[in-house]
Amino acid sequence: MPKPFTPKVVTANALIEGDVIYLAADDSWVRDLSKAEVITDEAIAQIRLLDAQARPAETVGVYLADVKLGAKGAEPTHFREDFRRTGPSNYFHGKQAEADA
Repeated sequence: MPKPFTPKVVTANALIEGDVIYLAADDSWVRDLSKAEVITDEAIAQIRLLDAQARPAETVGVYLADVKLGAKGAEPTHFREDFRRTGPSNYFHGKQAEADA
């Protein structure tokens, strides 16, 4: 029996800046996971993934990531995605510093 489909977001890294980005419903790239389009249909997820992969001038490493719906929108279900969305951990800067501001 196949595993049931879980909600997903399309994620990648911005080609120039390297930031983690997510595909929004309006086809723009956003840097905040809570603003990403949450996809609940497997066929639509595959189409959105293919559309995003066809934009190599903007992104690198496009893939689908599992999420769950929380009070503020999409939230990661895996440690890797939680780590990616907060930015580098070698010292307090970037997204980590902005969260406290």
